[in-house]
Amino acid sequence: MASDARVLEQYAVGRQVSRQQRYVRALSSFVRTKPLGTAGGCIVIVLILAAIFPSVFAHGTDPNFGALGERLQGPSGAHWFGTDELGRDLYTRIVYGARTSVMIGFGVVFLSSTIATLIGVTSGYAGGWIDTLIQRFVDIGIAMPGLIFIILFVTSFKQVPITHQSVPTTMAIVAALGLLISAGSSRIMRGAAIASKQNQYVEAARVLGASPLRIIFRHVLPNVVPIIIVSASIQIGGAILIESSLSFLGYGVQPPTASWGRMITDAQRFLVNYPHLAIFPGLAIFFTVYSFNMLGDGLRDALDPRMRGSR
Repeated sequence: MASDARVLEQYAVGRQVSRQQRYVRALSSFVRTKPLGTAGGCIVIVLILAAIFPSVFAHGTDPNFGALGERLQGPSGAHWFGTDELGRDLYTRIVYGARTSVMIGFGVVFLSSTIATLIGVTSGYAGGWIDTLIQRFVDIGIAMPGLIFIILFVTSFKQVPITHQSVPTTMAIVAALGLLISAGSSRIMRGAAIASKQNQYVEAARVLGASPLRIIFRHVLPNVVPIIIVSASIQIGGAILIESSLSFLGYGVQPPTASWGRMITDAQRFLVNYPHLAIFPGLAIFFTVYSFNMLGDGLRDALDPRMRGSR
C-alpha cells in the first residue's frame, strides 16, 4: 500500500511538473513569435500594477493636491508631465487615472463576458424556439444606439438610492457598458457553441445519457473559453476608450477623481498655449487601448489552432 501511494504521489508530481513545463514553453513561444503581443502584455502588466499601487508609481503624491503658484507649468524635473490649471501634477493624475480605467475596463469585460457566455451558450446549445426567442432579444440589444443608451442609463441609475446613497458613477458605467457589449458578444459565443455541439464526442456523451448541463460544462464550454479570453482582452481596450469618451462628454467619472477623459475635457480651454495638458492623457489612452488590442491579437493567434502558424 505504501508503495502504491508513493507511485501515485510521484505520478501527481510528474503531471504537475509537466503542466508547468507546458506553460513555460507556451509562454516562451508566445514571446518569441508574437513580439507585438508581448509588448502589449508588458504594458498591460505595468498598467495593472499602476492601478493597484498608484502611490508607488506616483511617489505617494496626492493627485488632487495643487499649488496655484505652479499652475500651467510645462514638463520639468519636478513635474515630469507639467501641471494643470489648478497646479496639480499631471503625471500623478495620469497614474491615478489608470485605476479608474482599469477598474471600469475589467469590470465591464467581466460582466459582459459572463452575460454573453450564459446567453450565447444556452441559445446555441438549446436551438429551436429557445434560440429564436433569445436571439430576438439580442437583436433588440444590438439595435440600441450605444452612446444614447449609456448616457440615459448612467444619468438614470445615479439617482437610485443604495443604503441612503446614489449609485456611484463607476458602477453605473460598468453596468451600462456590460449590458451593451454583452449583446454583440453573445452572438460570437452562440456560434462557438453551435460549432462545438456538432462534434462527435458531444454526440457520444448525449447518447450515453449525459445531462445537458454536464455536456455544456464538460464539452461545450471548454471550447468557448479561448474565444472568451480573446474577446475580453480586446473589449477591455474598447471599454476604456468608451469610458474616456463619456468623461470627455461630462457623463463619466466626476471630478475631482482622476480620469483621462475628464483631463482632456478640462484641457480644451488651454490647448493653444498648453497642449501638454491634452497630449499626455491622450497618449495614455492611446497606448492602453493599443496594448490591449495587440495582446488580444496575439492571444487569438496563440489560442486558435488555425492561426498558430501565422506571424
